[in-house]
Amino acid sequence: MRIDTESDVAAICRAVRALAERMAFSRSAAYSLATAASELATNLLIHAGGGQLQVAPLTGMRTGIELLAEDHGPGIGDLALALTDGYSTAGGLGCGLPGVDRLMDLCDIDSVPGHGTRVRAVKWR
Repeated sequence: MRIDTESDVAAICRAVRALAERMAFSRSAAYSLATAASELATNLLIHAGGGQLQVAPLTGMRTGIELLAEDHGPGIGDLALALTDGYSTAGGLGCGLPGVDRLMDLCDIDSVPGHGTRVRAVKWR
């Protein structure tokens, strides 16, 4: 889903929670997924002026949901600092990326300053 407006953020959160519930995730896990999607989508909007957030069910030996956020924004200059609670470049609370990292079972971030950022986060059931 393309994230260009605040209503896109709300829509992706509802879609992620609904998918988690259909896949029999616990209520707590479904809300964790929706919160992580909200943080990623909001970051796309605020820091990159928009981007793409893909949601995919993972099946096979393990069941999970993958969130893949990609943008062509300014990138993250200092990833370790961006993952520090309380650090914000946009005047927020600074809990977005650190929160995603805590809420999800896997969180990989690849960012190149001047070229964009890609975040892959997975929650297993």
